[in-house]
Amino acid sequence: MPSSASTRKPPARRVRALAGTVYITRQVHFNAAHRLHNPGKSAAWNRRQYGLCTNPHWHGHNYVLEVTLRGQPDPETGYIMDLGELKRVLQRAVVDPCDHRNLNEEVPFLRGIIPSTENPVIAFWGRIAPRVPAGSLHRVRLYETPRNFADFYGPDRL
Repeated sequence: MPSSASTRKPPARRVRALAGTVYITRQVHFNAAHRLHNPGKSAAWNRRQYGLCTNPHWHGHNYVLEVTLRGQPDPETGYIMDLGELKRVLQRAVVDPCDHRNLNEEVPFLRGIIPSTENPVIAFWGRIAPRVPAGSLHRVRLYETPRNFADFYGPDRL
C-alpha cells in the first residue's frame, strides 16, 4: 500500500508576473505589382514625379511587412498576443488580399489611392488594428525594398 506522502501532489508554484512594457514584432512578406500614377495629372508630370515607377505595364516588389504590438505581458500567458495568432491576423488582413496581386486594380481596400509605400502602410493599419488587442498596435512598417520603407504609428491624435 502506497504511503500518503507518495500520492500527494506537490504544492502549486505561483507564477510571477513581471511588470513592464514590451514591444513584440511579427514579420510577413508578400509579392505584388503596382504603378505610381496620378490620373489627375499629365503623362509628363507622372514621368517627372515617378520615373520608371509610372510604367503603364506595372512593376513589382517583394514587400516585407512588420507589425509591432505594445503592452504588458498577460500574467497567465506571458503574452501580449500569441505571435502565431498575430501571424494568422496578418495573413488574413494583408497577405491573402495582396500577395501576387496588382495593388492598383485587384485589392479593393487600396483601389483609388496611389500605392506608394506611404499609403498602403496606412491602409494596413486600418485592417490590422481591429483584429489585435485594443490599443496594442504600436507600429506598422512596410518595406518596399531592403532600403526603402515607411512606418505608421496610427492615426494622428488631436
